Amino acid sequence: MKGIVILGSTGSIGVNTLDVLAAFPDQFRVIGLTGHRNRELLQQQVERWQPAWHGTGDQLEGLVDRLQRPEVDLVVNAIVGSAGLRSTLAALEAGKTVALANKESLVVAGDLAVRTLQKSGAKLLPIDSEHSAIFQAIQGNRTRDIERVVLTASGGPFRGRHRNELSSVSVEDALNHPTWRMGRKITIDSATLMNKALEMIEAKWLFDLKAEQIDMILHPESIVHSFVEYRDGSVMAQLSPPDMRLPIQYALFHPERPAGPAKRLNWQTLKCLNFSQPDFEAFPAPKLARRVLEEGGTTGAVLNAANEAAVERFLNGTLRFLDIASACQKVLEAHNFLSTPNLEELLAADRWARQEVEQWS
Repeated sequence: MKGIVILGSTGSIGVNTLDVLAAFPDQFRVIGLTGHRNRELLQQQVERWQPAWHGTGDQLEGLVDRLQRPEVDLVVNAIVGSAGLRSTLAALEAGKTVALANKESLVVAGDLAVRTLQKSGAKLLPIDSEHSAIFQAIQGNRTRDIERVVLTASGGPFRGRHRNELSSVSVEDALNHPTWRMGRKITIDSATLMNKALEMIEAKWLFDLKAEQIDMILHPESIVHSFVEYRDGSVMAQLSPPDMRLPIQYALFHPERPAGPAKRLNWQTLKCLNFSQPDFEAFPAPKLARRVLEEGGTTGAVLNAANEAAVERFLNGTLRFLDIASACQKVLEAHNFLSTPNLEELLAADRWARQEVEQWS
């Protein structure tokens, strides 16, 4: 049995991960669980899975040491935000297999994470449905033959709206996602397309891609999760219903594909798949991702931190929806750029960006 730790077990990814584990009771032993605010759910999970240790992220001491213990084979990092960065680096440093849903780890410190991965011989497997789709579509192919990857985006609740229609949207409107059920922060990111911007940056580090090889397209059904286009013109795609249990299971069992609990496509009712180009005037976040992809350095840390702070202000009513991307752009333009930052410099850039957004009006 593989020893598994789930960071962020009370969030949607964590809950779905435990649902997958329940379908394979003889395959995994839960070593540790961490939650965030939902202490009641965490206690229910502890009673069900009997981990060796558990705690909330802000209280659990010695987490880095716990992740590096020999009984831990696999770490699922489903923490939301840059708070998951140290855990990702610690697990990679110890040579563990990391199933990553915390995209911010690579957005903030992609170069550092990749260098740690190469040095330790660890494995890094994506859980996000888009990156899992790319990962599946490149199996058996050579990276140098990839022309580009195209990440799909549902478009969130405001797909098709023009910029002038977004000036007065409410928090409730933004949280009403038509396809996925996610946490509040990620749902707002989906509404602004910042989620896709961060995923574009993450794809660079996961698959060793250049900025010009990464693109996105709107796909409201969320059935095609990404495309990979090869130099000869062939395009590979991965299709499945919007059910996070499938990419989670693929990461847990890779390269095997056992039958699991995820939903199946109903080919008898499937009629059409729709695609459209995003409106970057109404949703400028992917344009900010382009800058990060091209410049690197501290830009990823600053964009991610500014966005986290801006989303928090939007959720508490002190920032308008359209101001989320505007604040991120202003802070990105104003920051003191470093081309090859170390971890402490990245964390300092993160703190600075948050403070700037708190003062932004």
